[in-house]
Amino acid sequence: MKSKRKIIQIDEDLCDGCGQCMIACAEAAIELVDGKAHVVADRYCDGLGACLGECPQGALTIIEREAEEFDEKAVEERLLQQQLQDAGMPAHSCPSVQPRQFAACPSSKPSQRGASDSKLSTWPVQLRLVAPDAPFLENADLLVAADCTAFAYPDVHRDFFKGRVVLCGCPKLDDQEAYVQKFTEIFKRNVIKSVTVLVMEVPCCGGMPMIIQKAMDAAGAQVPMETVTIGIEGGIIRRGA
Repeated sequence: MKSKRKIIQIDEDLCDGCGQCMIACAEAAIELVDGKAHVVADRYCDGLGACLGECPQGALTIIEREAEEFDEKAVEERLLQQQLQDAGMPAHSCPSVQPRQFAACPSSKPSQRGASDSKLSTWPVQLRLVAPDAPFLENADLLVAADCTAFAYPDVHRDFFKGRVVLCGCPKLDDQEAYVQKFTEIFKRNVIKSVTVLVMEVPCCGGMPMIIQKAMDAAGAQVPMETVTIGIEGGIIRRGA
């Protein structure tokens, strides 16, 4: 479906084919064709303009026109296909996007702190790879964990993974608006019982609870949410709604 929205326009007369815009485009919406940059398809371009400042010739601008709506799922599929091609793998051989639910498995080696059984019971965990209609999301208690928390908190499996569907991502380095869209779809398509947000004490992590609240508002969902803050030295320093 088409609508009037912002989208990238490339002036072929100014473009010298340097490819800097391709590197800057996280959605892989731009390719070189006959030595000139082109938007592959409107649905891959979010129109936010992250590529603008990377063009030394000033060939890129943002315009408003009738265009196919941005499709986050299509972008994820495109990025996955590119990754598989770069690795020389056929698409069907990659398990990363296939939703799986399983019993938590014990580790073969207990740690010095005691039993170190894995409490992870669903896959994938990377938010960008999880389909909003993955079967394990229905009636789920979600744990949304900022990437660094699993490294900082030693008992994250025991204290937070057990009984929850784990989703992880970085609110600083990843596309926050894409996260809002993904969570909005998750809340629209599933009954979510609760959300626990695990973040670090650093300021950039503060965006994750706001992303989830914005998505709940957009989806018209009211889900109990608790935020747990992990200190950079490894302990829990704060928790609450």
